[in-house]
Amino acid sequence: MSAKETIEKLKNAQIITALVTPFKENGEINFAAFPKLIEDLLAHHTQGLILAGTTAESPTLTHDEELEIFAAVNQLVAGRVPLIAGVGTNDTRDSIEFVKEVAKLGYIDAGLAVTPYYNKPSQEGIYQHFKAIATASDLPIILYNIPGRVVTEIQPDNILRLAELENVIAVKECTTTDNLAYLIENAPDDFLVYTGEDGLAFHAKALGGQGVISVASHILGDEINEMFTELDEGSVQKAATIQRQILPKINALFSVTSPAPIKAVLNHKGYEVGPLRLPLVACTETEAAKIIEKIGK
Repeated sequence: MSAKETIEKLKNAQIITALVTPFKENGEINFAAFPKLIEDLLAHHTQGLILAGTTAESPTLTHDEELEIFAAVNQLVAGRVPLIAGVGTNDTRDSIEFVKEVAKLGYIDAGLAVTPYYNKPSQEGIYQHFKAIATASDLPIILYNIPGRVVTEIQPDNILRLAELENVIAVKECTTTDNLAYLIENAPDDFLVYTGEDGLAFHAKALGGQGVISVASHILGDEINEMFTELDEGSVQKAATIQRQILPKINALFSVTSPAPIKAVLNHKGYEVGPLRLPLVACTETEAAKIIEKIGK
């Protein structure tokens, strides 16, 4: 699928869920938990899925486990929504080899490439890293700008520079409303701007962005969809009311390092997504109780 074809496909995806990885108590992936979780997500307005991203605990997934997850989810989704695979690491050569491998699968619509972590490259180094990944295969690339996790930020003008590359089609932007506004105003018309911050979903959409790559959509898909629908129809006040109502729930989902809170809620709701892999740990009973109370039924 070409970059243009993927862009057209993603224009129908305002709510993309960054999917958790279910684990068994022994640490193995619980593939049996995927069917119910995915079907319920698709029934509640998830319009695309991120696999092996931050929420999936990708730093603790092996190469083979990621490929197994891609295959399992693809079989369940069966083309109903776009699939986006985490392909980036802090090693450019490794990222290049992986994006080539993922491109050959034939069913992944785009790759999500995170800003290199730990290395702390310059803006030029960041540009060359993403350029190398984007030109290594025909798999369209979504930039993942998340300085809170990786320390280094892709500066807005560097994102715009990367947006000129044919195969760089979008950004998951986890910074400020100012940066979102700047990118939406200045990016090419066929470049999609998503916020990666659930608390800024309203802002991103109202500013003219594509939507949100979300953790909260695991449980708040209906509310986010209703909010976006109201914005599309020009009902800003109704949309703002929904934003105010869901914001405390979103804040609860990030009151402990993610994805511990969303896993606590999903386990409470019977989805059997299990524990986290070290170095991340599950919420304490007290933390989980507070989060679940805030989320409600």
